[in-house]
Parts: sequence; C-alpha cells; structure tokens
Amino acid sequence: MKSELIVDVQPDEITVALTEDGRLQEISREKRNEDTFSVGNIYFGRVRKVMPALNAAFVDVGHDKEAFLHYLDLGSSFLLMRQYLTQVVSDRRRIPSMPAVVTEAEVTKDGQISDVLQVGDMVLVQVLKEPINSKGPRLTGEISLAGRNMVLIPFANKVMVSQKIRREAERGRLRQLAQAITPSGFGVILRTVAEDKRAAELDNEMRILLRRWEETLLNLQQPAKGTTNNKHKDVEVRLISEEADRTIGIIRDVFSPEFEQIQVNDKTMYELVREYVELIAPESKKIVKYYKDEQPIFDHFDITRQMKTGLGRTVGFKNGGYLIIDRTEALFAIDVNSGSKKLFDDQEENAFQFNMLAADEIVHQLRLRDIGGIIIIDFIDMDSRDNQQKLYEHVRELMSRDRAKHNVLPLSKFGLMQITRQRVRPAVEINVTEVCPVCQGKGKVQPTILFPEEVENEIARYAESYGRGVRVELHPFVYAHVCRGWFSSLRWRWWRKYGVRVRENQSLGMLDMRFYDKKHNPLVLQTEPTKHKNLHTQDTDKKEADEQKVNQAVTVNKEVAAAPKAVSSTPKTATDETKKAAVALPSVEATPKKTETKTEKAAAKPQKAETKQPKAETKPQETKPRKEEAKPKKDTSVKKSAKKAEKKTTNTAKKPVADTPKEDDPNSEKSQAPTRRVIKKKKQTDDN
Repeated sequence: MKSELIVDVQPDEITVALTEDGRLQEISREKRNEDTFSVGNIYFGRVRKVMPALNAAFVDVGHDKEAFLHYLDLGSSFLLMRQYLTQVVSDRRRIPSMPAVVTEAEVTKDGQISDVLQVGDMVLVQVLKEPINSKGPRLTGEISLAGRNMVLIPFANKVMVSQKIRREAERGRLRQLAQAITPSGFGVILRTVAEDKRAAELDNEMRILLRRWEETLLNLQQPAKGTTNNKHKDVEVRLISEEADRTIGIIRDVFSPEFEQIQVNDKTMYELVREYVELIAPESKKIVKYYKDEQPIFDHFDITRQMKTGLGRTVGFKNGGYLIIDRTEALFAIDVNSGSKKLFDDQEENAFQFNMLAADEIVHQLRLRDIGGIIIIDFIDMDSRDNQQKLYEHVRELMSRDRAKHNVLPLSKFGLMQITRQRVRPAVEINVTEVCPVCQGKGKVQPTILFPEEVENEIARYAESYGRGVRVELHPFVYAHVCRGWFSSLRWRWWRKYGVRVRENQSLGMLDMRFYDKKHNPLVLQTEPTKHKNLHTQDTDKKEADEQKVNQAVTVNKEVAAAPKAVSSTPKTATDETKKAAVALPSVEATPKKTETKTEKAAAKPQKAETKQPKAETKPQETKPRKEEAKPKKDTSVKKSAKKAEKKTTNTAKKPVADTPKEDDPNSEKSQAPTRRVIKKKKQTDDN
C-alpha cells in the first residue's frame, strides 16, 4: 500500500492529509498561533467548582468553558504527585528527585472528589479530550508523555506492552528492556511499533521523554507572568507543556516503512519534519520533500477535489448508491440509499450488495471525518439472517484497521447498526458548498462575460498598491479562459502590463479571486468605504455652506438697497463700504437679520417726524436722491455725488464728535443728518 502525507501550511492554519494509494484517508486541521487545547497539553489550573453529585470538579485552565475533571481520572498516585509538585514550586533552585511510588493506590475507585480537592486548589492536569461543541475540555490527573515507541508515565510503577504484539517471546523481551531503562518513579507503556526495536533505540527515546519531563518541571518553577488571557484573569493558570505539532503527532502515530513521501510546502515546517523523521527513522529521511511548485499543493495531489466530493452531506459510492450523513447533538445518523440503479433482479441480493458497498464507504467516512461518539446506520432492509451476519462481520473486519477504540453491535430488529467510536477531538467539518460571490445567493448575477474585466480592474488596483510581482489565483475554468491564445491571451497581457502572475486554485468558487505576494502571503487592499463617505459628506457640506454665504450676502445687499430713503441720503462712500462689509460677512442666522431691519425702521420713524415741519422745502429734497439713485451705473454721477457728500460731511465734521455713533441709536449723527440739511436749506432761502 502506497502511503503519502501532504502538509499544506497557510498563514492561519496547517492542514495535513494522509492518502493511501492516492485516496484521501485522513484530514486534520490546526489553527496557528492559537491555543487549541490539544490532547496532551499540560496545564497548571485552579479548581473553581467541586460537584459531589457528579463526583467531579471543574477546573479553570484558560478556556472559555471550565474543564471537567472526574474523580476516576485523577490517577492512583494523585496525592503523591501533588505533594511532589508542591516541593518543586516552593524550591526553585533545584528539581527534587522523583519519590518512590507506593504500590497501593492512594486514590481508591470508590472515593469522593470532595475528599481530595477543594475550591481554589492548584492542580497539574493534562487534556484528555478537546473542547467539543458547547463543552469544555476533559482533563486527567495522570500525566503521560507520548513518544514514537513508548509512553512515559510519571508517578507510576508499571511496565505494560501493547496487546497487538502477539508473540510472547517478543513481549517478554520488551518488558525486560523497559524495566532496565526506566528510572525509579516512572512507568512505561510500549507501543505496537516498538516490536523488534533494538535496545539502543528504546533507550534513546527514553532519554528524550525524560528531558521533556524535566522541561515541564522547569516551566512549572518559573514565576507566573503579570498578564494572562484566561477567563478569570488568574495569572497562576497557564500552559506548562504543549504537545508536539499536529503534523509531528500524525507522523509519530501513523509513520511506517510503507511511507513513500512526505510533501511540505513550507520551509520551516519542512526542516522540522525532516529532523523528526531523521530521529525516528534515519533511513527514511529522504522521503521528506519540499514542494516548490506555484500550483497549490492540495490541487497538485488531487486533495481539494476529494475533500469536496467526500465531505458533503451527501456522499456517493459505487454503482449509483449514496449516503446521507447528518449530525445531531447526541449522535451521527447515516442513511444508506441504493438510488435508481439495480445490480440484481432479486431484491434481497440487490439490498445485500448495496449494503456491502455502503459499509466500505461508511468505514472510510468515519476515519476521514474522525467521527466519534454514537453512530447509527440505517442499512437497506434485508430479511435473510445470513446476509445480516455477513454484513456485521464485514463491518467488524473493516473497523479492525481503525486506530481509534470502537465497538460494533449487530443489526437490530429494525435494521439499524450501532457503532461507538472514541472521540478525542471535534469531527472534521469543511464547508464544501459555495455561495455565488456576485448575487450572494439571490439567483441573479451580472453577465459572466464581464468577469475578466472585473479581474483586470482588481489587478490594476493591487498592482498600483503593491507594485509588480503580485500573484492572483482563479477558478480552473476562469484560468483556462484567461490562458487561451498564448501570446494573445489575457494572462500574457496582464503580465506585460502589470507584472502579475496568474494560476489556478480548485478551492475557489467560479467567480472568486485571491491575491498573494511573491512569498504567498495574502494581500488585502486598505479600503475604507466609511471614510470616503465622510469625505463626500464633508464636500457637500462645504458647498452648501458656500451657497448659504452667497445667499446671505445677496439678502443683506437687498436689505441695504431697500433701506429707508433717509438712510439712502447718506454719503455714497459709506453705503459702498457697508455693501463690501456685507459681502465679506460670514454666515449669519436668519433671526438677527429680522432684528436689524426692525431697528432700522425704528430709526427712520423720528426722522420722518422731524421733516414734517417745513412741508414746502422737503419736496425738492426728496427728488435729489431719486435722481442719484436713478443713475447708479454711470461713474461720473457717482464721482459728483461723492464730491457733494464730502463737502457736506466737512461742514458737519467741524463740530467735535466724542464717539462714533451706532446705527441702532435713533439720536445718532446719521439719524440727525437729514434734519440738519433741511434747516440749512431753510436758512439759505431766508437769506435769498
């Protein structure tokens, strides 16, 4: 069997795919730069709740949900371990030697959690099951460090050999080797891959695991930092030891001489995997290869297509049959359907053959999706007891290759098969459906023939922001259209114009596109639509303010022109200055304008009252300003009127004036000017 491991390293996650004879068997995803509370992580947590009814405690290890620690998961040497860890934390100058393990169990199976733990106690725990759905992690107090050939258990006094090693002579040899190389205060479990291993290999791995345990104790001795990210802001709660990378963990568990190649598309991860493979199998280090092609690694090895066809709700299998897989909170339900095709005319034989084919695909799906818990399978009904027994034995044989613990029950009276499978992490969920990027699921799209123009517009924007050398990924169908024509193709034209390289990506939707730099880092334009919107509103507000100023200036000029005649008889230079000042005025509210016009009218009333005394002489006085106002366009009239006004003002300016009069004051000089001129005219007529 040809086995391959494909590792796709992205900036935000790492995806590992295991294939056998080219068929995808396992898929695993892990977030980068994020504490995922993986199985095997060791935490120093604080007890938050003790539940005697559940015989369990809830421990804060930094997750949003408090972790669950059952009494039976404490371990037989829990009290001894807690006493030893107290010495380690109190004395930070050295690491005390491991104590001798008592043969009798300190924590009996029929005890109570309240007798061992109290609220506020600090405990060293290890993740036994990752957070699933709305539940927090499940913990254990029995710490273990997993290696390739063995598992080291501190505070244990036992040596165990895997039951899958059948030969008694080999089991005895491994047991003797383990007892010789295991120091006091530790226990060890020899795994199946340790069969026929030399003593030197086992001793070398034992030293590596002991070094990991010493590093764990050193991390525990380090003082807690002042900042923390856990829920209750408890600085004492922290991660002590992190399990190896998911990629290394899969290689450790499934690596065998049958592996032909391990492909990695990241240089750092490639070096890490190569070092580990050289450590566990020096003769196989050449199978680790660095993938350099521009095409996405999963597309090159046909992983993307298999993920989309095998991880949906409906999964087809041979001869037209298909499965419908649904998940509930309590279990997974799988329904088997034969479709419209018939293999045999006999209904019983046809149902049996379809059930046998469906069993192959179901077992493959359990491993591919890492489905755990309770699985209920609704096979096609069969009346023959022999056929039911053959189907049950076939499923058991297929499940025997599964590394996870499981249990298979025969078909029930209703034709249902029940399977329980160990669940240590959430099932793999990959969304294989695509929402139309143009219509967003509404059903109406823009003409697809315009999509290349849209791509070119986006390329121009990215090239303007990031320069030449940008990479763009398109759907294979769009990529084929872009590459059509060789030198006359859009791909070649974009390269000459923008310096952009185009490549295909099967994981994209039909009208999706992604941009990367030369180092395959995703690019995002710094667009701020809200900011542009604010700028637009600022421009419109500025225009409106300018228009408002102009309108206010026009209204002020109209008011000046429509002022009482007594005011119009004032010198022309003064009115010009007031007009210029009115135009230069800032925005004035409407209410002050009304008050100004009222005051002007009030100032004009006493002037009219004073001019009523000499009726005959006031008539020619009214006609002069009309003649002057009738010819405002001629420059000569304006100059003459200005000269006359200057002569009149010089006569009136001989009298000393203490302060400049205000326009609003009715007794001011401006308001009294018409009456003075009337009196002066009267004196002239009397002299004549």
